[in-house]
Amino acid sequence: MDLGEFQIPGNSDPNQKTSHLSLDIGGCQRLGALPIEKTIIKATGGGAYKYADLFKEKLGICLDKEDEMDCLVAGANFLLKAVHQEAFTYLDGKKEFVQIDHNDLYPYLLVNIGSGVSMIKVEGDGKFERVSGTNVGGGTFWGLGRLLTKCKSFDELLELSHQGNNRVIDMLVGDIYGGTDYSKVGLSSTTIASSFGKAISDKKELQDYQPEDIARSLLRMISNNIGQIAYLNALRFGLKRIFFGGFFIRGHAYTMDTIAVAVDFWSKGEAKAMFLRHEGFLGALGAFMSYEKHGLDDSMIHHLTQKFPMSSLVGDKICSPLNGELNDNESIECSVYAS
Repeated sequence: MDLGEFQIPGNSDPNQKTSHLSLDIGGCQRLGALPIEKTIIKATGGGAYKYADLFKEKLGICLDKEDEMDCLVAGANFLLKAVHQEAFTYLDGKKEFVQIDHNDLYPYLLVNIGSGVSMIKVEGDGKFERVSGTNVGGGTFWGLGRLLTKCKSFDELLELSHQGNNRVIDMLVGDIYGGTDYSKVGLSSTTIASSFGKAISDKKELQDYQPEDIARSLLRMISNNIGQIAYLNALRFGLKRIFFGGFFIRGHAYTMDTIAVAVDFWSKGEAKAMFLRHEGFLGALGAFMSYEKHGLDDSMIHHLTQKFPMSSLVGDKICSPLNGELNDNESIECSVYAS
């Protein structure tokens, strides 16, 4: 559950105690009782439907549902237009902010990475089309990671990947070609030929591998795959800009570096992966923006977002996820999957 940071009055009647919140609900376990007579919560995502009856039964709260894709696009458009230094590239450990020309923002590809991945061609405010996606996303990373490493949380799995070395498990081009490059087709010896491929020939059981190495290989496999599919869709529709968002990224340096390298590799340097400082808040922000349908105009919305500055939500630091620094493990050199 991604709870928006904005609590606003939604009714001009001072005698009616009503609270409006914005949520992006992909899943929910509990929400503390609110000391108000009537609560309306703007909600988006699958959980807005899945848990609607539970919210009403246990808390007396009605979820005012907003379409997930509408909210994602509205949130992304708002951030790219309203927040200074919202978008940035991240490659080889270097973060560089991208200057956004509001008059030349569209079209772009929005890649939202949650449990699965949606790829949305955005052509303007309210003008978009979901053009592709993949079921290999954050849920895949967390699900397989939980089975293979016994991690108890997504953050624990991410931190574990920060400590690992994927070369212990991934089969590289050099492993196939006796330590040399396959230069004829432009593959270096460190390019991954097969994720988890060494497990085929190693006479080892699961317990013989270090959990951190498994987590590292798994994160690289999924991030590489998402980056490649995203670029191919951008190429398909002639889109020059690719923005990546969603709670899977979490400001994690290695995740961003892997996605960025995949886009750079497959585009031969012609395209760049761009990330959003507030990647996990797109849906909640979009749900919040929908309050204008309930009597709040754009000026009020902008006034409220200025009162609660975006920079207070996440900040500027790149998380990995604890201290923002990439380790000096040799496996940090990102190489894409290639067959």
